[in-house]
Amino acid sequence: MQRWWYSDDKSNVKDKVQREKKRNGRQEESNFKEWTFKVFVNTDLNLHEKVAVTGSCDELGNWDPDHCVLLSDDGSNTWTLKLNVPSKIEINYRYFIASIDPSNSSNVHVRKWETHLKARCIPAEETLTSDNNLETFGVVDGIEKVDKGWLTNETILQFKFFNNPFMLKERIKNRLLYVKMTPMNLRINAESSNLNAIMDESLSNDTRENATDTPAYAFTEVATINGDEYMYTKQEQFGRAYKNDDVLTFHVTVTEPENIAYLIDLYTYSKKSMLDHDPPYHLGYHYLLPNMLRKSEGCLELPITCSSKHRPLGMMRVEYVKITPINDPKCDLSITYERHWNEKHKGLDVGHRGAGTSFKSSSGNTIRENTIASLKKAASSGAKFVEFDVQLSKDLHPVIYHDFHVYVSLKKKGTFDANDLLELPMKELTLEQLKNLKVYHTVEGRSREPKFFDEDLAEHQPFPELAEALEMIDEDVGFNIEIKSAQELEDGTLESTSSSIDKNLYVDCILEVVLAKAGKRRIVFSSFDPDICIMLRNKQNVYPTMFLTLGKTTRYKQYRFPLCNTIQNAVKFSVANELLGIVAHSEDLLRDISQVNLVKDHGLAIFCWGDDNNCKDNIKFLKDKGLHAIIYDKVDVLIDKEVYYVGTESKTESDILAQIGIEHPFTPSTSVKLAG
Repeated sequence: MQRWWYSDDKSNVKDKVQREKKRNGRQEESNFKEWTFKVFVNTDLNLHEKVAVTGSCDELGNWDPDHCVLLSDDGSNTWTLKLNVPSKIEINYRYFIASIDPSNSSNVHVRKWETHLKARCIPAEETLTSDNNLETFGVVDGIEKVDKGWLTNETILQFKFFNNPFMLKERIKNRLLYVKMTPMNLRINAESSNLNAIMDESLSNDTRENATDTPAYAFTEVATINGDEYMYTKQEQFGRAYKNDDVLTFHVTVTEPENIAYLIDLYTYSKKSMLDHDPPYHLGYHYLLPNMLRKSEGCLELPITCSSKHRPLGMMRVEYVKITPINDPKCDLSITYERHWNEKHKGLDVGHRGAGTSFKSSSGNTIRENTIASLKKAASSGAKFVEFDVQLSKDLHPVIYHDFHVYVSLKKKGTFDANDLLELPMKELTLEQLKNLKVYHTVEGRSREPKFFDEDLAEHQPFPELAEALEMIDEDVGFNIEIKSAQELEDGTLESTSSSIDKNLYVDCILEVVLAKAGKRRIVFSSFDPDICIMLRNKQNVYPTMFLTLGKTTRYKQYRFPLCNTIQNAVKFSVANELLGIVAHSEDLLRDISQVNLVKDHGLAIFCWGDDNNCKDNIKFLKDKGLHAIIYDKVDVLIDKEVYYVGTESKTESDILAQIGIEHPFTPSTSVKLAG
C-alpha cells in the first residue's frame, strides 16, 4: 500500500483515480431514484403557459420559480417529467402554471399554483417508484386549492368602467355596448409604416385569436365585479356587455408596459342583427397609448371614433390602476397564508387603534390611540391582535396615525395657545417634524381643547414608526395593519385634498418594512381602498389582505367607488381578487345578520368594526354568529377575561407545520378602521 502510494508509476495512479471515480459514481447513483411526475390539468392553458414543478431539493429548484423544472404535454392535458431525485430524504413539491416570456426565457412567471398548507410528498424510500401515479393539478387529498401567483417582473393594469362611463350621440346612447380590450405590441407595430394594417389588427380579432403573427406577451381577463360574472375569465370574442351601474374590470398582465398599447373596441347589436342572430357590429374604438399610463392610477376621458367613418361618436371614461412588482419580495413557492384561515379560530378580540380610540367625547380611552403605550395596553389586556392605521410621512416613513390631517402649534412643547394652531395634511410633514413639533389630533385642534399632556412619556407619543411597533410589541401579538388612503366620496368631495404619493411607492414603503422586520409575527393587511388591496395581494405572497367595507350606513358618507358600499359587492370583489376576506361594518351586520353566512359561504373570513362593537352584548352576539374577529375599543374593560378567543389549532394542522419546519404565523387575524 505504501509502496504504491509513493510509486512514480503514473499509469497506476491514473487507474486508481478512475476506479475511485467509478465507485463514487455508483454511490451517488444509489443516493438517487428516478421519479415520474405526472399531472392532469383540467383546463386549457394560454399561449406561453406550461406546467412546472418545484420543491424542497436542488433538483427541483428549492421552491424558486426561476429554477423550476418544466413538464412536457402529451397532447391530452397530461404533463409528465422523469427526474432523478434524492432517495434518502423526504421531498415536498408543488405543481404550478408557469408562463415563459418569449423575449427572455429566464423570466418565469407564476400564473397559478397549488397552495395547500401541506405540499405533495415523495417519501424517503429508496425502492419506491411513481409509475402510473397520475395526479390532478390543484387537488391534494381530495381538496382543491389553487391561487394566483405574485408579481416578479410583470406589471398588472386594471381598467375599470363604472358609474355609466359612456357618453354617446343621441341616436345610439341607449344601445347596449360590448367592451373588448386588446393589448397591442408597439415594438412590433412601430416597424410597420402601414397605419391601416395596424388598425386591421383590432378588427381581425373578431375572427382569429391573435392580432398579429407576433402578438403582445400579455394575459387579459375580464369580470363584472358587481354582477353574476364576477370571477375573472378570458374575454368573449366580441367583448363583455356593459349595463347601467356595472363595475366592468379588465385585468391585464404584461412584462413591457412601456411597449404595450391597449385597443378598446366597442360593439353593439342592430335590431336586424338580433333578429337574424348575426354577430354584433363594430361600433367604435380608441387606441390607448402607454404614455397615458405612466402614473400608478388615473381617470381618462377618451374619445370614441366610429369604426366605419372614423368620426367622433362620443366619449368614454376609464379609470385604471397600475401594479408594479416590489424589489426583492423574498417570496417563493414553499407555503403561503394569503388565503388560509383555520375555521376553528372564531371570536378573536382585537384592540382598535391599540387599547381604543381616545378622542371621542364620551368614551375616549385614557391612553392616546395608535401609540406604543396603547398597543402594549391592549396586548396586556388579552388582545391577541391589535389594529392600527399606517400612512407615510413626507419623507416616506411608515407611521401609525389615523386621520389625514393634524394641527400643529407654533409654540414649544409644554405650552398651548388656542389661537396658534395650524391645520396641515399629515403627509406634508417629515418624520422629524412629526416627532419634534407639538402636534395635536384633529379633534383637539378643532375643539381647541388638548386632551393629552404627555410630551415627556416616550411610548405615549403620537406618530410611532411602524418599524418601532414591530420591534417593541411582543411578537406573539398579531398586527392588523390598516393602510390609509384618501378616497373620493359619493358626493364628489375628497377625504384629503393634498397631493398624493404615488400609490405603488406608498405600498412598497410599507411592505418593505413589514417584510424586513415582521419575523414570525402574524400580520393581516386591510384597507378601504380596493386598489391598495389589489396591490397588497399581488406584490407578495406572505401576508393576507382583507377588504374594509362601509356597507349600508347612516353614519358615514359613501365612497364613489361602489364596491365597499355593500357587503354583497365586497364579497364578490374579495373572491375575484383572492383576498382573505372582508371587514364588515357592524352597523350593517346588525341590520341583517344573515350577511355573515353570505360571506362565509363564499369561503371568506369575516371581521367587523364599528361603534356598535363597544358593547359586551353585541360582542357576544357577533361571536355567537361565527365572526372570526371583532374589533373594538376599551379591550381592557370589554374583553372576556376567562377566554380571550375561541378555537385552538387542530392537531392535524400543527403536525403539518411541524413536518415542514414552520411555526404557524396565522392563527386568528384582524383588520379594521373607522371611516373618516
